[in-house]
Amino acid sequence: MNNVRTLKKIKRTVHFLFVSVCSFLILLPIYFIVINSLKTVEESRTLSFAFPEVFQWGNYTEVIKAASLVRAFGNSMLMAGVSVIICIVTGAMASYVLSRRQTKLYKALYIYFFLGLIAPVNYVTTLFTLKFLHLQNTYVGIILEFGTLGIPFLVFLYYGFYESIPRELDEAAVIDGCTPAQLFFKVIFPLLKPATITGLVLNFLGAWNDFVTPLYLLSDNKKLGMTNSIYNFFGEHFNDWNMIFADIVLTVLPILILYLIGQKYIVSGTAGAVKG
Repeated sequence: MNNVRTLKKIKRTVHFLFVSVCSFLILLPIYFIVINSLKTVEESRTLSFAFPEVFQWGNYTEVIKAASLVRAFGNSMLMAGVSVIICIVTGAMASYVLSRRQTKLYKALYIYFFLGLIAPVNYVTTLFTLKFLHLQNTYVGIILEFGTLGIPFLVFLYYGFYESIPRELDEAAVIDGCTPAQLFFKVIFPLLKPATITGLVLNFLGAWNDFVTPLYLLSDNKKLGMTNSIYNFFGEHFNDWNMIFADIVLTVLPILILYLIGQKYIVSGTAGAVKG
């Protein structure tokens, strides 16, 4: 009995040490970026872990003006926010039909959507398509691209949840007089809250953090988002590390807050999708 207790204590200790080391490795770069963003230009060039002599909170105000972060923030919110709405609505409706109609055709369509999770993006084809549609270098074009990239994941995520919703619920709603739209939006969709928030957070993070897609599809710097602003700002202030780190902090902060708010739904949402 004592041996079992000793073994459990050892396992808990090893687990605690492992988690502590992993947490330290993750938090150390964050601390490094934050602490250097609050230093003077001369102090930040040493790239040390030491505290600044005086905290320079004005760095954040200065970088907001110098990097036009208000405009970049608005661009990121517009592109990520609207594309996520497109993903959620389209993915939820498509996966509902695919899950309820178990025929070979619809199973093949589900596999087709699933391939979108693993197929690489061909930017040359995308660029020519947007150019043909006169959507190159436009907000509409980049939003549709982000929406297209996010739909396969939402179809996969929602599909597992629909499998856990009994078909009798659909039949009961139809008997009560629900139209197809009322059945979906008033009866089925509210049951998908964990999956919806999971998809919202993860797709929003993906669109917000996407550096390559806007770089290929947007040639106007005024339309670029927060992530690309770091690249442009670094090119202009490559010696001002305190300002660069402040730009990074301001870019990461919104998505960090969003993730902390929705993290519990992400766990339950992905678990439900895998279970389904």
